[in-house]
Amino acid sequence: MSNPSTPDPSFLRGLTQRRLGRRDAFRVAGLSAAGLALAACGVKGKGVARPTTSAQAQSEVEKYWAGKVKNGHVDFANWPLYMDPDHPELKKFTEQTGITVTYKEVIQETTSWFAKIQPQLAAGQSIDYDLMVVTNSIQLTQLIKLGYLVPLDHEKLPNFTKNVGERYKNESFDPGNVFTVPYASGMTGIAYNPKYIDTPPTSYAALWDPKYKGKVGMMSDSQEIANFGMFMLGIDPEKSTPADWEKAAEKLLQQRDSGIVRKYYDQSYIDPLAKGDIWLCQAWSGDVFQKNLSDGTDLKFVIPDEGATIWTDNFMIPKTAANPVDAITLIDFFYEPTIAASMAEYINYVPPVPAAQEIIRADAAKATGQDKKTLEMIADSPLVFPSPEVYAKLRTYRTLADATEQKKFEGIFQPITTS
Repeated sequence: MSNPSTPDPSFLRGLTQRRLGRRDAFRVAGLSAAGLALAACGVKGKGVARPTTSAQAQSEVEKYWAGKVKNGHVDFANWPLYMDPDHPELKKFTEQTGITVTYKEVIQETTSWFAKIQPQLAAGQSIDYDLMVVTNSIQLTQLIKLGYLVPLDHEKLPNFTKNVGERYKNESFDPGNVFTVPYASGMTGIAYNPKYIDTPPTSYAALWDPKYKGKVGMMSDSQEIANFGMFMLGIDPEKSTPADWEKAAEKLLQQRDSGIVRKYYDQSYIDPLAKGDIWLCQAWSGDVFQKNLSDGTDLKFVIPDEGATIWTDNFMIPKTAANPVDAITLIDFFYEPTIAASMAEYINYVPPVPAAQEIIRADAAKATGQDKKTLEMIADSPLVFPSPEVYAKLRTYRTLADATEQKKFEGIFQPITTS
């Protein structure tokens, strides 16, 4: 396992840009016409839609995987800068299994990726990949609803079963991990600059506090502001109703119209926060960690008492995969703790394997100089390894059932940041 040195600033900027693509994908303006049309009319793909009972799920798994064999190769589609460019993990996988991997960073944004692969999947044609990573989103919901994903055989995922954190075993967007398992996660909470704020904020009320008028940053992403508005009112976003959305929007409008919000940002919030243009801001955990690591800043990230948002990027196998056995073998490989640790040391996002933390600590103990300092910072960071108490406070986004519900949600929240 290679230890990271001080990250190159251009690499860190790339991480921030990648985060924007995943979060920005939710907006209605970016949804493909094909995706909306399919969602609206309920067209089903030729694959397996979500089973309604455990018996049906097992039947679908057995039916799909019967007769499938290892072919010795995987074509893997992922986001840019989401793996060490030398691919040490993939090389080790090939050494151990004999399965070769073609790895391409072709997923720039969830909406455009869905628009690209949807016609091929609808026609039962290959998308040229056996494995892909997609964020929990309206597009992931549609991939499941339209039957475009392979039901996972958990007997082929022993490392996942043994090593994955409890938080990832029953995601609301895919209960029971029928079609997906996690690649990496991050959190959306409050970041603040301690040069200007002496008392750490412990509640979302800080973002509505008049004493910070003109010094608060919020995100332009509808999903993100919606969750904060609901957290502020004590509403669980995952279980929210349209009536809850209206209440949250009213609270967010109060914040905006009183002049408390300086600006609604995309990923660009991190520099104004560091410079003091804003003093506290809605923020992504990975951005704060990377900014401090690369620029020596001392920005703080907190999970408020009311809770915070967790997002997850997920492994999945498209229904037209030519090498599904090889793909699921590779998926399970990433749940070996040493491999999960190696990945976390490079990408610095939350690994789904808790045991990776002690391995990184052990690597730090053997390292020297800047390598040692960096590894210790990663291993000890609550932004990379949230505590069980923090996990208990994290919620994901509301899973929107169809295009009608999607449009209603956006109709409520999008005007807050655009009007």
